[in-house]
Amino acid sequence: MNEKTGKLYLIPTTLGDTEPLEVLPISVKRAIDNIDTFIVENEKTARRFIKKISPEKSQPSFKIFLLNKFTEAAELPNFLEPCLNGIDVGLLSEAGCPGVADPGSDVVKIAHSKNIKVVPLVGPSSILMAMMGSGMNGQSFAFNGYLPIDKNERKNEIRRLERLSFEFNQSQIFIETPYRNNKMLEDLTTILNNSTSICVACDITLPAEFIKTLTADQWKKNMVDLHKRPTIFIIHKF
Repeated sequence: MNEKTGKLYLIPTTLGDTEPLEVLPISVKRAIDNIDTFIVENEKTARRFIKKISPEKSQPSFKIFLLNKFTEAAELPNFLEPCLNGIDVGLLSEAGCPGVADPGSDVVKIAHSKNIKVVPLVGPSSILMAMMGSGMNGQSFAFNGYLPIDKNERKNEIRRLERLSFEFNQSQIFIETPYRNNKMLEDLTTILNNSTSICVACDITLPAEFIKTLTADQWKKNMVDLHKRPTIFIIHKF
């Protein structure tokens, strides 16, 4: 690896409106202090985060590349040109860790193909933190992203994941659009076996943090309001 090549730093961000240095190590601040070229999903929120964690840093000279659903795949290699010229680049997630349930993984893949050193920094991952707090199988679990929107397809997928959890003793993790969270929990309690465990983990690292594991039958009697609250769902049939 060429020592003159810049590095790609994977910079985690907070999972909500909390003080960065309460949930992020000082290494994240040091990286941001020394980087002026960033790949971000939303420039406004990225600049706000950088200002919060490094208020003394001057921002006018920043070079910002936008990586979101409108970004063409052909543009991505250009984002790493600064690295090939010896300049470090920071890849920021919109929330949590870059590259995990995040479009940043495509940039990381290209970095490896170009022999650019990738440096992941420590930060909060709602997926792992939910798994830690669930009491389920931390030795074997799978993240499944979003489940289908279609009612019948969703029902079949929930049953398939329940079956996988039982057959392989593997906890199954997934997420939902926040405004559909309540419907998701309702669906889980009606579709899953009464004895299947469901972990609901929302607002992780925030003051309203809530992590609870109950059976489907118990959840029917203890429903919570998850509307517009970032939530991780985990199921496991033992």
